[in-house]
Amino acid sequence: MITVPDAHDADVNVINWNRMEPFICSGGDDGVVKIWDLRQLKSHAALFKHHSGPITSVEWHPTDSGVFGVSGEDNQISLWDLGVETTEPVVIEDQEVPPQLLFIHQGQKEIKELHWHPHIDGLLMSTSLDSFNVFKTISV
Repeated sequence: MITVPDAHDADVNVINWNRMEPFICSGGDDGVVKIWDLRQLKSHAALFKHHSGPITSVEWHPTDSGVFGVSGEDNQISLWDLGVETTEPVVIEDQEVPPQLLFIHQGQKEIKELHWHPHIDGLLMSTSLDSFNVFKTISV
C-alpha cells in the first residue's frame, strides 16, 4: 500500500486516474487541485488554486492527457490544460488568472460531479442540486 500523508490541507474529496499518463488529479476541501506523478509521489507535480470552495469532482479528458475538468462548491466548473507551460499568471480585469485555466462554466448551484463524453471532444455533463447540464466547449 502507498500512502501520501498530508496530500491536502483539508479532507481529500475526489481523485481520478489519467488513462494515458502516470498522473492522478486530486481535489480537497481546501479548494485546491493537485496533480500527482505516480513515479514520484513525495510531492505534487502541480497545484491549482482557483476555486473558492471545496472541490466536488475531478476528471481527466478521455483523449487529451493534459486536460482535466474540476467542479467545486463555489458553483463553478473549470477546465485546465497542463500543456500550457508558462507559469506567469495572466492579468484580466485586475485579476490574476493561471495560464492553464481554459474555461469556466457557471449557472448551476451545488455542483456535485462532472463527466466528459468518451467520444465527443469537449462535451461535458454535470450534476447539481436541481439540474444537470450538457455543454460543449470550443477550447478543448
